[in-house]
Amino acid sequence: MNVPVASRLPGVGTTIFTVMSELARRHGAFNLSQGVPDFDPPAALVERVVHHVRGKANQYPPMAGVLRLREVIAVDLLRRYGRQASPADEITITVGGTEGLSAAILATVGPGDEVIVFDPAYDSYEPIVTLAGGVTLHVPLLRPDFAPDWDRVRSAFSERTRLVIVNTPHNPSGRCLTSRDLDTLAEILRPTRALVLSDEVYEHMVYDGLRHVSVAAHPELGQRSFVVSSFGKTLHVTGWKVGYCVAAPALTAELRKVHQFLTFTVASPLQEALADYLESERHAIDGLAAFYQARRDRLVTLLAGSRLHCLPVAATYFQLVDYSAIADEADLDFSRRLVQEHGVATIPMSPFSQRPVPGERLVRLCFAKEDSVLEAAARRLAAL
Repeated sequence: MNVPVASRLPGVGTTIFTVMSELARRHGAFNLSQGVPDFDPPAALVERVVHHVRGKANQYPPMAGVLRLREVIAVDLLRRYGRQASPADEITITVGGTEGLSAAILATVGPGDEVIVFDPAYDSYEPIVTLAGGVTLHVPLLRPDFAPDWDRVRSAFSERTRLVIVNTPHNPSGRCLTSRDLDTLAEILRPTRALVLSDEVYEHMVYDGLRHVSVAAHPELGQRSFVVSSFGKTLHVTGWKVGYCVAAPALTAELRKVHQFLTFTVASPLQEALADYLESERHAIDGLAAFYQARRDRLVTLLAGSRLHCLPVAATYFQLVDYSAIADEADLDFSRRLVQEHGVATIPMSPFSQRPVPGERLVRLCFAKEDSVLEAAARRLAAL
């Protein structure tokens, strides 16, 4: 019996990340598409998971998350950004960054509310807004450096604007918002009721001596924002799906109302293990920027002299490349052909935007890979 279902997301299909990873698997290609690191997590962290699985950490933890882990996060927020956050009232452990984003949107956006996003934008934002009954307004980032167009942001505001979603460091461009950017956003928001949702999952991967400027630390924005981060990116454990959201007490209370019915909580042994590891290795993440900068630089060097042009990348573990000297075909067609004919999987830029820039010929490469993979894939790309 076929019962018709009225789709809540009629315009949404399988994400481009899943599509390209499946093509890579099918064709035996080097997978530089999905943001999945090749590297094993720290051995000490894995040992602590085993310890807690064999112990008694196999039942429900607190809904907001294991308190020790929230306390570790609070210490790190103070050390890195000077933000004092209460583990009890301002930090919530979530099922990856995606659940943190979802809970924040569902907690604050209602039917008819407008949400501003910056294109190119991570593809989970708009579907969640749609599920909440909201309307997504897309403001393109300025080329060539993917800077916010604050005049267009001002113009996009209305009485219905409820939320502005920012992503810093930005996926896929690698651009970071500056202190001046945050001051400008605060000035725009000051006379409004709008809130901010800041996706900062790549906060520890910032290069060339730059420092990540967190919305959580901004004197105004920090009190009207949800800031989401993820252990999956920083500790090479994307499959664990453990993230967290930092927000002022009133916002956290609303987020937790949704969180408790969305997922309720996150796996106990993973939280306990992360708390153990980060308590004993408080500076373990400090070397991550140098670790990934070396891989970025290696990939750029390997592609030097090829017909692919590497754009400047200040953060994340993604490299944008311009292929216009090779082909004039659409990015999705080019990406598919790369997999099928040359054995390298990439991510096209156009799925990140509501209205792709005409004539833009960019694809994204993930350089969170072993040197042997980067070298082999780069040889194929350099031969194009």
